[in-house]
Amino acid sequence: MDDSVLDTIGSPLVRVSSPPGTTVAAKLESRNPGGSAKDRPARAMVRAAEAAGELEPGDAIVEPTSGNTGVGIAVAGAAKGYDVHIVMPASKSRERRRLIRAYGAEIDLVEGDITAARERADELESRGMVQLSQFDNAANPDAHYETTGEEMLDQLDGRTPDALVCGVGTGGTITGVGRRLREAFPEMDVVAVEPAANAVLSGDEPSEDAFQGMGPGFVSPNLDTGLLDGVLRVELADAEAECRRLAREEGILVGQSSGASNLAARRVAASLADGDDPGYRPVAVDGWESRPDAGATTGEPVVVTVYWDSGERYMSTGLFAANDGDES
Repeated sequence: MDDSVLDTIGSPLVRVSSPPGTTVAAKLESRNPGGSAKDRPARAMVRAAEAAGELEPGDAIVEPTSGNTGVGIAVAGAAKGYDVHIVMPASKSRERRRLIRAYGAEIDLVEGDITAARERADELESRGMVQLSQFDNAANPDAHYETTGEEMLDQLDGRTPDALVCGVGTGGTITGVGRRLREAFPEMDVVAVEPAANAVLSGDEPSEDAFQGMGPGFVSPNLDTGLLDGVLRVELADAEAECRRLAREEGILVGQSSGASNLAARRVAASLADGDDPGYRPVAVDGWESRPDAGATTGEPVVVTVYWDSGERYMSTGLFAANDGDES
């Protein structure tokens, strides 16, 4: 018997439809108690703040987020008895807002992007709230190193992954999982995925786009660019089409960042199987260098990725709108 819902965090690694001669496998993070990968850093950041004496009974937590981290922190706050105040862009889905409120947290909606949400959270922090700072907090990638990456090692059942292909928001997932897997498999590629319309890792200027949970418009301090072998860009329309395909053909309901990551993972797997150039773009960060052996593989390629949350959080966006006239 678990002592707390926070002790139930964990998810399966599932093989999904893969290009011929390859294996693509995804961590289904919607199986976490708060429904996303963000439960992991939420729990870890709260624990780290408590251990450092920065968070004590009676304190209130504030955090800027596009949604899933807010849900995770709201879950942790409810389980541990903290008041939680979430700041998020008004453009994010209604489901996220409702979930956060269902766990007893308050929401402050701001116009603009995550940068505007961070500015508002800084203001509330100056009034005495405790900000967990997911973009800067080392407990974020550490959580994925210690849990997500460790689980993957067990779930691979002795197989060697050739690449981790992963969307980037705070950078916590790709950094933590990438560090853990690279320790075990030094030749493995680590490939970032970002929105084509907001491709700052590829050197583009930041821009607002409709991707939820991926592409914050800046390079997060928690993103270890030294791990990366390159970056792939995905169009929103293609990611959403992949979400619908996964639901209808594989019974897996996921959101936009997961669809984008899966498309990129399939692309990398196919290129490794065919011996083609995987097409990674350079990462436009000073001091970045691609490893000379990037894109190399032997045997049947294995590519792992992460599905961050469930598509249930995207119903109000029209992502899964029916084509049969049923709008009920």
